[in-house]
Amino acid sequence: MGEPTIITNSAGRPVPSEVNGVKQTPFRGVGKFKPVGNKAAPPIRSCADYPADGNKVVGSLREALEKCGLSDGMTVSSHHHFRNGDLVMNRVFDVIADMGVKGLRWFPSAAFPCHKPVIEHIKKGVVDWVEGSLNGPLGDFASRGGMRGKAVLRSHGGRWQAVQDGEVHIDIAILAAPTADAFGNATGDRGPSACGLLGFGLVDSLYADKVIVVTDNLVPFPCVPWQIMGQNVDYVVVLDKIGDPEKIVSGTTRLTRSPDRLYIAELTAKFVRAAGIMRDGFSFQAGAGGTALAFAIYLREMMKEAGVKARFIRGGSTKYLVEMLEEGLTDFILDGQTFDLEGVRSMRENRGHVATSPFTSYNWHGKGNFASLVDVVVLGATEVDVHFNANVVTHSDGRMLHGIGGWQNCLFSKCTILPIPAFRDRIPIIVDKVTTLVGPGELIDVIVTERGIAINPRRKDLIAATKNSGLPIRPIEEIKAEVDDLIGGPPAKPELTDEVIGVVKWVDGTVIDSIYRIKE
Repeated sequence: MGEPTIITNSAGRPVPSEVNGVKQTPFRGVGKFKPVGNKAAPPIRSCADYPADGNKVVGSLREALEKCGLSDGMTVSSHHHFRNGDLVMNRVFDVIADMGVKGLRWFPSAAFPCHKPVIEHIKKGVVDWVEGSLNGPLGDFASRGGMRGKAVLRSHGGRWQAVQDGEVHIDIAILAAPTADAFGNATGDRGPSACGLLGFGLVDSLYADKVIVVTDNLVPFPCVPWQIMGQNVDYVVVLDKIGDPEKIVSGTTRLTRSPDRLYIAELTAKFVRAAGIMRDGFSFQAGAGGTALAFAIYLREMMKEAGVKARFIRGGSTKYLVEMLEEGLTDFILDGQTFDLEGVRSMRENRGHVATSPFTSYNWHGKGNFASLVDVVVLGATEVDVHFNANVVTHSDGRMLHGIGGWQNCLFSKCTILPIPAFRDRIPIIVDKVTTLVGPGELIDVIVTERGIAINPRRKDLIAATKNSGLPIRPIEEIKAEVDDLIGGPPAKPELTDEVIGVVKWVDGTVIDSIYRIKE
């Protein structure tokens, strides 16, 4: 097999025609690629091959993997609902290494700094490459050319799409579950390692050839409410501890204390109010970053003052959204990921706190999804450019340190706002051209910085609605010029080689950009 050719996609970005041996379709534009064919499906199974008493518990991870027929070159998947508190996958790869299996593709919904030990398994050939969000050390390792295959970054909805469409075939799914029964029914909202819902593992349970549920809280049948159905599970493994619930609160889910960022959050909430978006029955989604959390607090107070109630809030749930639900400021939290322990509690106790999955919320290859029903979404970014394109996966030095999450999928809301500082560590955030294109500018409506608010010229309605608001609305080019002058010029471009070490997928499975190896 020869080297893949490089194609320039419709966004003007060079992308490979083939990634990890799979032919790729370059990005054609928002809404321009239409899939054909039927959904993938797992093998048909027979109840004759499973215990009549329903007890699927086996003695160890190794026994479960052996019974699943683990062999060289397979794809092993996992979910990331424990985030940096995951205690399962490092143990899994230690067992696999001891079994002598090589050349695996790991397909997590995300990897976190706690998965740094996987780097050694990559070096030793146990894992060839990772296709999933790479947060921290694994991303840095890949950026330096450490993997034999290419990283493939997908949104949460894009991951579901890839499995559903048959682009990624999962041989063995390993699903950590805070509570499960011996039949394999599993939930995440209770137990000593409770992490909330398990929606990111749902697609794995539906489409994988073999499914292993790993729990530290085995309860008598039935485990209810089940989020993973036992009919989709082959084996159950009980460990002493599968996750540190305190660490499901990742570093990004801390309320900012920065005066500048609090001001940005307040400006964002004022913009939502001034634009007429905040009205009775509206909906919103805010990310889990510190500025987005502060935005939710400011908006909550404005809603109280105006006597406004939201119909629903899209989560990532946090204690701030839970307080709004319990105060009667919204009818529902439609939760895609539980970000703190108050969110976990609320999921157990509040009927209006509803578990969703990337299928209902984000999958682009379905009959509609929730994202486009949201009135306003507030998200972060590592870079934006003067054309409103945005980057969330690489830093100004080109290192791949973050995943996409649901970020791309959320861009389809009726109004997308990015509240970001004008610079971080004296590095301007507004650039001429983003290092990595993750979100097209046509879908990003407003940039809010401490030096002003920039509205995408496409959104003449928002410009008109806020014309007399008294808010500091300025052209994005003007904000950029001011920041560049303050810093002493535009930022230096990252030093990158021409070796592609990863790609970014758009929500429809096409390739929107390449990620390049950094120069040492």
